[in-house]
Amino acid sequence: MIKVFIGYDPREAVAFNVLCQSIHEHASEPVSITPIRLSQLQHIFSRERHALQSTDFSFSRFLTPYLCDYEGWAVFMDCDMLFRDDIAKLWQLRNERFAVQVVKHNHIPKESVKFLGATQTKYACKNWSSVMLFNNARCRALTPEYVNRATGMELHQFKWLASHDLIGDLPKEWNHLVGYDEPNSEAKNVHYTLGGPYFKDYRECEFAQEWHTIHKITNQVIENDHNLQVG
Repeated sequence: MIKVFIGYDPREAVAFNVLCQSIHEHASEPVSITPIRLSQLQHIFSRERHALQSTDFSFSRFLTPYLCDYEGWAVFMDCDMLFRDDIAKLWQLRNERFAVQVVKHNHIPKESVKFLGATQTKYACKNWSSVMLFNNARCRALTPEYVNRATGMELHQFKWLASHDLIGDLPKEWNHLVGYDEPNSEAKNVHYTLGGPYFKDYRECEFAQEWHTIHKITNQVIENDHNLQVG
């Protein structure tokens, strides 16, 4: 079973559902998807929202190994994404040498504001944590106590690891940054980090049509489920 944890923010609920559908549309193996949703983490996650936090899951994402009892492997993903290939191929890239595997972007944003007026922060390892392949047993430093008190830079720059040598590389196509990376028709996972097609200002961005196609499928699935329940 491929374990996937996706950050959930009520303002991007549509994006979350479309991402889930896109994963299932392409998956060749069973997938378990769990939302990282604050309303379900109140017993373990208590830190106050930071002024520079652009999503509800900016910090709670690092609870993924704890939620897996520090066993096996898990994928964490931001919700503003679209899968275009089989997640089993990403899962096959697990390497026991590493505690975590990421796409090591050299991402230096030029803008100061992104979707919904959120502040665009600039820091080393920017967007590395938006897709993480966790080797959970080697991430025991990520206790709820640590995640609640650590600074944003300690978490997102992987300072909870003894060495950056424990961070493995993933191919860039597994976290393609729309609006930053050069257009790539071979991208396997599309990341609408500036804002997705579900926002008016980004309606015509790269891969927008594919997102809308999966959105229609998602709506049809929901409608069919509703009809079965009331029929």
